[in-house]
Amino acid sequence: MTDGPIENLAVRYRPRVAADLARLRAEQTATEADRAPVELNPQSVGRVSRVDAMQKQALAEAAAHSRAARIARLEQALKRMDESEFGFCADCGEPIPRARLDIDPGYDKCVRCAGRG
Repeated sequence: MTDGPIENLAVRYRPRVAADLARLRAEQTATEADRAPVELNPQSVGRVSRVDAMQKQALAEAAAHSRAARIARLEQALKRMDESEFGFCADCGEPIPRARLDIDPGYDKCVRCAGRG
């Protein structure tokens, strides 16, 4: 259950969602070079250096993928706020507990529905 009018949830969480989005977008931009294709560098030690660079690139791409998914969830949260649907489960329509939204305002399902997969 929520503890307070559902209309106040958007007012409460919008600044946090906006700040998280700004931070994540900045991180995506700042790490673009880490995700660039690995080029053969004749100055480096050899195969080991290239493997290290490829592993670093793979990790950067995985982190970027995770950030992109989080950005999408937060953008959807803003859309739900604009449509007065924020704070309600996308599956069952019941209010999402405030404690769950405190953990992540991008959640769009209650615990029960999220557990169903």
